[in-house]
Amino acid sequence: MSKPDDPAYSRVLLKISGEALMGDQGFGLHPPTVAKIAEEVRSVQELDVEVCMVIGGGNIFRGLQGSAQGMERTTADYMGMLATVMNALAMQSALEALGIHTRVISAIRMDEVAEPYIRRRAVRHLEKKRVCIFAAGTGNPYFTTDTAATLRATEMSCQAIFKGTLVDGVYDKDPARHSDAKRYDKICYDDVLAKNLKVMDASAIALARDNGLPIIVFSLDEPGGFRGILSGEGTYTIVQDRA
Repeated sequence: MSKPDDPAYSRVLLKISGEALMGDQGFGLHPPTVAKIAEEVRSVQELDVEVCMVIGGGNIFRGLQGSAQGMERTTADYMGMLATVMNALAMQSALEALGIHTRVISAIRMDEVAEPYIRRRAVRHLEKKRVCIFAAGTGNPYFTTDTAATLRATEMSCQAIFKGTLVDGVYDKDPARHSDAKRYDKICYDDVLAKNLKVMDASAIALARDNGLPIIVFSLDEPGGFRGILSGEGTYTIVQDRA
């Protein structure tokens, strides 16, 4: 087991959904929830781990839902990307309130509120122990924030993706509806795809598999869970190559 001062990874990407920022609300941002997640990030930074983030936009607008209601898909997806920028700015505010230097980096240029995405500059921010929040997805419609997270994690040479969810890992079926749901400690990328387990979308899983990037699924509701996993503790599922 790793010691607290010897974390399992030195550079990671934290992926959370926009819905994770809603708290008990049905829409939008819940500032205490945003602040709680910011505290989790700070606790990991204290281990001298470099952290970058990707946050979805589903708490404000989801492109697929807009498309399903008759909106042109490309327009709907761009609206969803803008929602991720709003969430990134909220997280930046919460992190900087804790004294953490942060950069919001957008795949769509909006120089007044965020830096444009330049890979070498983003890597340098991480080396300087700044939290980089990657916003606006990949900058392209038809790609999810799951795919954006895997792409950015690969470009930043992250050693793992941490996906914070409402449950403590990957189950064979929905644990909220099935009391006999089985949680996996480990599972390979191909089994996630074959069983359609909805960890991330298929493109993201395939990209992680092709680059040997492990995905660690854990519960955001467990205080200290993010830090605990890096210290070799906690409950989670790791998606990786077959042992």
